[in-house]
Amino acid sequence: MVQGRCSAVAATVLLCCLLLHFEVAQSASFTVGGRGGWTFNAAAWPKGKPFKAGDTLVFNYNPSIHNVVAVNRAGYKSCKAPKGAKVFKSGKDQIKLKKGQNFFICNYIGHCQAGMKIAVTAA
Repeated sequence: MVQGRCSAVAATVLLCCLLLHFEVAQSASFTVGGRGGWTFNAAAWPKGKPFKAGDTLVFNYNPSIHNVVAVNRAGYKSCKAPKGAKVFKSGKDQIKLKKGQNFFICNYIGHCQAGMKIAVTAA
């Protein structure tokens, strides 16, 4: 009887691991801006792309002149990062999308106003 329970537990653990692996394997990676990377006039880049929660956005840029700031809707509209906003500045940032709306800007002076911002909705 003990051996039967151990087998059932092992099978359940294996099934959970497979399901977790399947979920991870389903996520996609998107390079923001395509070959040009994270730059000006990026606001239209997300249009028509099938984003899902867990997908990764890859931001490639020159970190001496740009950054990426995860903001809320108000920060996106006003081009101002709220206090405590997460600032990325490696030049090769990888950010996982959460379900719903995700907003990102460059908060160097004038960059967001010049279109260096994106709004991504993940299903």
